Amino acid sequence: MAATDIARQVGEGCRTVPLAGHVGFDSLPDQLVNKSVSQGFCFNILCVGETGLGKSTLMDTLFNTKFEGEPATHTQPGVQLRSNTYDLQESNVGLKLTIVSTVGFGDQINKEDSYKPIVEFIDAQFEAYLQEELKIRRVLHTYHDSRIHACLYFIAPTGHSLKSLDLVTMKKLDSKVNIIPIIAKSDAISKSELTKFKIKITSELVNNGVQIYQFPTDDESVAEINGTMNAHLPFAVIGSTEELKIGNKMMKARQYPWGTVQVENEAHCDFVKLREMLIRVNMEDLREQTHSRHYELYRRCKLEEMGFKDTDPDSKPFSLQETYEAKRNEFLGELQKKEEEMRQMFVQRVKEKEAELKEAEKELHEKFDRLKKLHQDEKKKLEDKKKSLDDEVNAFKQRKTAAELLQSQGSQAGGSQTLKRDKEKKNNPWLCTE
Repeated sequence: MAATDIARQVGEGCRTVPLAGHVGFDSLPDQLVNKSVSQGFCFNILCVGETGLGKSTLMDTLFNTKFEGEPATHTQPGVQLRSNTYDLQESNVGLKLTIVSTVGFGDQINKEDSYKPIVEFIDAQFEAYLQEELKIRRVLHTYHDSRIHACLYFIAPTGHSLKSLDLVTMKKLDSKVNIIPIIAKSDAISKSELTKFKIKITSELVNNGVQIYQFPTDDESVAEINGTMNAHLPFAVIGSTEELKIGNKMMKARQYPWGTVQVENEAHCDFVKLREMLIRVNMEDLREQTHSRHYELYRRCKLEEMGFKDTDPDSKPFSLQETYEAKRNEFLGELQKKEEEMRQMFVQRVKEKEAELKEAEKELHEKFDRLKKLHQDEKKKLEDKKKSLDDEVNAFKQRKTAAELLQSQGSQAGGSQTLKRDKEKKNNPWLCTE
């Protein structure tokens, strides 16, 4: 029997039985809380928006602290994502907070690919978690989860409509992250303009099919407040770390010549609503949505690319082991096929090389025979020439010998005539007088 069938049978036929007394497993929620508190929590925020919209100031205001960071300039050649992680402590609860900001977003003349570095960064965090999850020895309980839980998308307070860059970017991100749109520096436009601007933004998001994060209403304890806050999206916020004395209290506010804007005054902006929804009410839901929705979608797509599926071609359940075995057999079959192709290719190349070598050898033999014949012809010519030269030398030597012989004979004959003449002179002195 397959493991999937056994697991299905175990899950069927579950019965509810009463307890005769107290057992103690009602303390599980307390155990879970204590364990979670001891381990601490992590929360990762991505701030997307053009330079100068007050992203860093709003983060400082939200968490009531001063995060270190260098101010961004408008001279960046492209979009860069800057990530900073901080350890925060409130009462006995620890929070590892990661803030990722988009440096240079919207500063380029050509903004067509401005969203790509953001998408690549989000996918890289999903991939890192997936690789950790697929390890044989996993340490997920100590692994620093860097997946983005919330994306605060800062919208410039133009009062007219969303920019095409904003629509394209949010459309590319809505399936990968929980998007919470906010109108930055909302004190730059009037109340009536702000109301119309919110309606315009919501209409454009719906018309372009952009899915923003909706605060959950399935939990009765927060259904009412979340349902109310969903109607206030996008939030119009103001950030300030400067505290001014208003009445008898010190409050975060912005001072203008015409008056004071209080950050935590709901009549002035939606900062309190954002803080309530993001941190105090729905932080865990944002973490859960990231894991159960966005990460699961990425994981499913990646595993399907790798060939893993939940069902076979007949739509029957298919276990991971069976998928692995099928994929392994498929891989081995492809490997053998490639090996056979490579072997045949190798044999073919060897044959071609042998034919080339034989042809080259034949050409070398023919060339050698031609050179050998040419050498023999040249040798014969040289031998004939040498023989004729030898004959000429011998004939010359013979003529020389004959000439020397004649010369020696002539000189001997001349010498004897001279002696005879001298002898006659001596005998006949009259010959000298003559």
